[in-house]
Amino acid sequence: MTRRYYVTTPIYYVNGAPHIGHAYTSVAADAIARFKRLAGFDVFFLTGTDEHGQKVEQAAEAKGMQPQAFADAVAADFRDMYDTMDISYDDFIRTTEPRHVQAAQALWKKLEENGHIYLGAYEGWYATRDECFYGEEELIDGPDGRKVAPTGAAVEWVKEPSYFFNLSKFGDRLLELYETRPGFIEPASRRNEVKSFVKQGLRDLSVSRTSFNWGIPVPGDPKHVMYVWVDALANYLSTVGYPDETAARWAFWPPNLHLVGKDILRFHAIYWPALLMAADLPLPERVFSHGWWTIEGQKMSKSLGNVVDPRDLVKTFGLDAIRFFLMREMPFGGDSDLSRRAIIMRMNVELANDLGNLAQRTLSQVARNCEGKLPAQGKQTDEDRELLATASLLPDIMHQQIDRQALTDALEEVWKLIRACNAYIDHQAPWKLKKTDPERMADVLRVLADALRIIATVLQPYMPGSMDRMLTQLGVEKGERDFAALDTPLPAGRALPKPEGVFPRYEEPEAS
Repeated sequence: MTRRYYVTTPIYYVNGAPHIGHAYTSVAADAIARFKRLAGFDVFFLTGTDEHGQKVEQAAEAKGMQPQAFADAVAADFRDMYDTMDISYDDFIRTTEPRHVQAAQALWKKLEENGHIYLGAYEGWYATRDECFYGEEELIDGPDGRKVAPTGAAVEWVKEPSYFFNLSKFGDRLLELYETRPGFIEPASRRNEVKSFVKQGLRDLSVSRTSFNWGIPVPGDPKHVMYVWVDALANYLSTVGYPDETAARWAFWPPNLHLVGKDILRFHAIYWPALLMAADLPLPERVFSHGWWTIEGQKMSKSLGNVVDPRDLVKTFGLDAIRFFLMREMPFGGDSDLSRRAIIMRMNVELANDLGNLAQRTLSQVARNCEGKLPAQGKQTDEDRELLATASLLPDIMHQQIDRQALTDALEEVWKLIRACNAYIDHQAPWKLKKTDPERMADVLRVLADALRIIATVLQPYMPGSMDRMLTQLGVEKGERDFAALDTPLPAGRALPKPEGVFPRYEEPEAS
């Protein structure tokens, strides 16, 4: 039976250029998708861009461009960022594509047919920046004394005809969902925030606009365009062929995991399941909300001029060093700080010293003392068996952690093994055994090579390019790099290429 896995990032809003927050979510989803593929799953990994709404219309106008041309340029910039970060997505959905327009309109018609949409008029405090209406009680005092949205966005009083989705009818069903499926929202702290928000009572949701045109026309009433959140959330359906349930990709529905930033959790954990319930569709398995990065201790913002483009970091430090740092530094689900010093520390201590040095020491001794060929698996001591047993458990332990999105914990498991391997090589001292017991030396080097093979295999989702090079140096061929292949030992006597360091130390350039 085919085991399928459907993972999504949010679709990113095209009113600005990609930044480190976009790269973070994308690398996390990519690591999960790659891990699941190595474990034998048929994976569908979706990302894309959210291209409608008033903000996009305004951003295009400010640049003297048509909204579509503006969206095309920003979508291309996001694709370039994905390519730079080596994101292995299976589909890139754009909400201006005909397939998405058809699916979003089909979802609207289904909601209407099921009696969940009605025409009324909307009055309320609207934040253009957030594309969101806020209740009076949600507003806070801004720096100039005026009321602003809880996000700090400016608000204005808006009155316009609008279609509504009867969200207020779904409060009890949503609370039952959170109770009966506690894993639906993670981490738990975010789940509690969502539950308390729903318990206060939900208002019906305004789902159309007449004050601007840049959006998907409402079926049967083209004076209205769909509110951006109904349009945007439908992307998860449009890419699997909705409403055609005979489409090949429909087999992936419902999604196993929506990865989102905490700023859009409410839309994914309240509006989205309610819309799916109303359309008689199965619900996703989980919505996981991760934290935010500060930059050198400060919140990232355009006004501070500290918005980080991940491509600049890659140019400075290298791709896999940045992918590793993003997944290693912040406990996944929490917040953390991105600083130059922290990146260099991770590169030099964990990549260059711990892992790079371990591989170099092992492989250079195989090259020098075993004619550059992989030694046979020999007699094993208790220490050998203990190290290899720890290594053999690693894929399963990591899989459990990947399934609960504990991406940082999964890396820590690998580093426990790397530290154990470094202690083992120091204790066994194969460079001494060469003179006193060459047979034992070969056995020790084979134990280390087998442990390193497992380490490099499980690290492929995090650092694909570097681990490709490391596996090649270990003599692991292209068809031997998934988890199932670990059950088959590499043949003794396989010639290994000349060892070359995979992780050089980073030295700060001299000030000129």
